[in-house]
Amino acid sequence: MVGVTDLVTFGETMLRLSPPRGDRLETAREFDVQAGGAESNVAVGAARLAADAAWLSKLPDSPLGRRVVGELRSHGVRTGVAWADPAGSRVGTYYLEHGGEPRGTDVIYDRADAAITTVEPAELPTGVFESATHFHTTGITPALSETTRETTTALLRAAGEADVTRSFDLNYRSKLWDRAAAREAYESLFEHVDVLFVPRRDARNVLDREGDAVEIAHGLASEHGFDCVVVTRGAEGAVALRDGSVEKQGVFDADTHDAIGTGDAFVAGFLAKRIAGGDVAAALEWAAATAALKRTVDGDLAVVTPDEVERVADGESGIDR
Repeated sequence: MVGVTDLVTFGETMLRLSPPRGDRLETAREFDVQAGGAESNVAVGAARLAADAAWLSKLPDSPLGRRVVGELRSHGVRTGVAWADPAGSRVGTYYLEHGGEPRGTDVIYDRADAAITTVEPAELPTGVFESATHFHTTGITPALSETTRETTTALLRAAGEADVTRSFDLNYRSKLWDRAAAREAYESLFEHVDVLFVPRRDARNVLDREGDAVEIAHGLASEHGFDCVVVTRGAEGAVALRDGSVEKQGVFDADTHDAIGTGDAFVAGFLAKRIAGGDVAAALEWAAATAALKRTVDGDLAVVTPDEVERVADGESGIDR
């Protein structure tokens, strides 16, 4: 990797297999296949919003591993992948069954022995930090294995030593670990994080924080020294705290075609705008607009354009003639 990199992300990307809407996993005869992973979703969203983005990970040197890389590159993301022997590792997968109420949407993970569970810092092109401005990862990655937890810590440290702004999305997943283990791991990483993204529900249920979103942001910033804390509140929007100043942003109305990846799209919009020089208020607006657009797109990825985000932020909608 050469040249300036606006954003580097690190984490697992899986293959998502989804039966046609209305079909059940146990009876489906065909599946749609797409790449999906929190950190690569952020990289794709940011790249589509004009940021120079790269994704670091480990994959088996197999057709499925190359399938993941090919899809991410098709959206302008540069990849720094440690290629593993396919005989001893695999690409994680997850199965998504869309369902309306009262059934709901179901997700089944199949990620045991995925290549990334053995990734070590020396396998990755960490020299990219020398020319990078932002590094992003999430709370999913350290949950995958003790090795990924150690590597996440090492990369956050390396990014800090290179004076790179480091962001972390809590992204708690109850199917990966319990709340106590997650909290211990998260808090051990916080000293290496500059910008924290956290859903209000996870701040309360996992980090044991009390109060409203503003109080949660102040408490976290005061205790851990974050430069910026962004607390998302679902349908109530989000708040961001930076230098003692609070910004608030509501949600933009959207018809929800596929909600998976909405949080990653929010982060991508926020980081892309900050990378472009926007202030926190403008970044929150772009985050909300990008998230709304993602809900109209099938798959994990925010396949959007800067013009579309601007139109949503400006309150424009309807048929584009």
